[in-house]
Amino acid sequence: MSANKETANKEWLVVDADGQTLGRLASKVAMLIRGKYKTNYTPHVDCGDNVVVINAEKINLSGKKWSDKSYIRHTGYPGGQRSLSASEMFQKDPTRLVEKAVKGMLPKNKLGSALYKNLYVYAGTEHKHDAQTPKAINLNDLR
Repeated sequence: MSANKETANKEWLVVDADGQTLGRLASKVAMLIRGKYKTNYTPHVDCGDNVVVINAEKINLSGKKWSDKSYIRHTGYPGGQRSLSASEMFQKDPTRLVEKAVKGMLPKNKLGSALYKNLYVYAGTEHKHDAQTPKAINLNDLR
């Protein structure tokens, strides 16, 4: 039985990033957003959950990634390539590290853009989605 937009059972989940490794956290969050842990997963439908990630400033990177991992962007002008290291990006805004990691693991099409809007990342423990009564989920229990 495949899901469609009307029958998709979307929930709100809270994920605590405290002490988690960035890539491992991001891949599990991307699977939650995509809906792959659900029995009625359908590849072409947004049937995943809305995920709120808290404590993004307590994320871990292994090895020398804080200094060696670089985030490259382009201004659009000739010679306009700019890059930031992971630690520089983290100092500017720790939520951007998690957002970029999860976005890179979603499909690169219209569906991926729609799915990305189901991700909410916050640096501290406070978030503004209490009205949705999100369920706390432990990522270590997921495969």
